[in-house]
Amino acid sequence: MKSILVTIFTIFLCGPAFAQFSDSVHYYGKFASTGSINRTNEGNSYLLSNMFKVGVSKKKIVLNGFGSWVYGESNRELTNNDFSSSLDFSLFRAVRQIYYWGLANYDKSFSLKINDRVQTGAGIAYNFLDRKTAYLSVSDGFIWEKGNLFIEDTIHDVYDAVRNSVRVSYKFVFANMITIDGTQFFQPGITDISDYNLKSVNSIAFALRKWISITASMTYNKVTRTGRENFLFTYGLTLEKYF
Repeated sequence: MKSILVTIFTIFLCGPAFAQFSDSVHYYGKFASTGSINRTNEGNSYLLSNMFKVGVSKKKIVLNGFGSWVYGESNRELTNNDFSSSLDFSLFRAVRQIYYWGLANYDKSFSLKINDRVQTGAGIAYNFLDRKTAYLSVSDGFIWEKGNLFIEDTIHDVYDAVRNSVRVSYKFVFANMITIDGTQFFQPGITDISDYNLKSVNSIAFALRKWISITASMTYNKVTRTGRENFLFTYGLTLEKYF
């Protein structure tokens, strides 16, 4: 059979998203499903990625829920079965440049050798830019992490750790047509800086309409405790709804 390459363009693109609410906007929703199939005489592979995000804004507090699942195989060998979900909130002061944040997160990842990982924490953040076309925020805080990792197939690393969590988020819109955004996380251990989690998600979107755009996103994860990392590139269509 001839080589077949099928790319599934999505309802929404899997990638980082943070809602920018206004006085008249209180809810936000996004869903993504991307994938690819590659079949040749030598073998075949496929990858499916799904993501959703919802947000609610009420006066001085913003709540967000997020979930994602990535599944992939190559020549009938499992490469990805990665699940992540989180709930976070932002509590704003009278001066909106400064706000407090809290989160609860759960991860399970075949590619990163994470059997179970739970994170909870809180901290403070500062918005250097907070406009419709330009957003830049830096946050810092502490998280408690409880994990069960695969060092080898029969060897588990069960641990508790306290980490410093640094996050940089940005979003820039040019001529209401091009949007560049991203979120970067660095989470070193308090007692051992060589034990860290690193995550970088960046995307670029070209608007077709106000609510739809062509988007490409790159995601990188690294967990030094397992010595594992992954890189995911996705592209497709993005639909977002504020109401």
